[in-house]
Amino acid sequence: MFTLALDLAREGDELWEHVGREPSGNPFNSLVQLEYENGIPRNPFINAGALVVTDRLQTRTGDAAGELLRLLRAESGNPELDFDTGVAESETEHGDRNAALAHFMASYGNIDNPVPVLLDQYFRQCSIAASCADLALATTFLARHGIRADGTRLLTRSQAKQINAVMLTCGTYDAAGDFAYRVGLPGKSGVGGGIIAVVPGRCALCVWSPGLDERGNSVAGVAALDRFTTLTGLSVF
Repeated sequence: MFTLALDLAREGDELWEHVGREPSGNPFNSLVQLEYENGIPRNPFINAGALVVTDRLQTRTGDAAGELLRLLRAESGNPELDFDTGVAESETEHGDRNAALAHFMASYGNIDNPVPVLLDQYFRQCSIAASCADLALATTFLARHGIRADGTRLLTRSQAKQINAVMLTCGTYDAAGDFAYRVGLPGKSGVGGGIIAVVPGRCALCVWSPGLDERGNSVAGVAALDRFTTLTGLSVF
């Protein structure tokens, strides 16, 4: 999500020519839809879409992972955030499916950078270690409609709305409908067990629990967010 925000801020609507905004209905690392849809991923939050967004930020900055780390450090207020080299190495060792996705999209002309460069940037991004508090604070620019912690604007109000909307419909892989039904907030899960969620105009939250369901979402994390919105009444619905 953070890489998406950084690229959308630079590229604007041209980004959506290379990645869609629709729920996938398939597992997050699926190759199936890419062939049917000529190398254009369904949305930025499945693995193929995340690779495209990373590639486009890499083209514009020369260091997508570094740009992401700088954003997270600034927005969280934690200058100690960093890459976990062990996690990055593990991602690389077990990254055959992501490499296949990247090469497949490159064959359709939807990847600009050499695939090994892209994969290195992507795996480094996936290895950043942060706490729930770090992530919740780093996400608050979406609650502030695109305004960063220092008062400058990262995204237009419309762009912040777009990201929140795509998070609501696509942020929890092929369980987005159930997440919207139970939680009712824009959210983005990760296979590390974390979930961020946004209450526009109010706050951002992060929950974490490592036990995942079959769709790659934290079981206890979703339950906690469900309980939060039920008790507080804070929802976009």
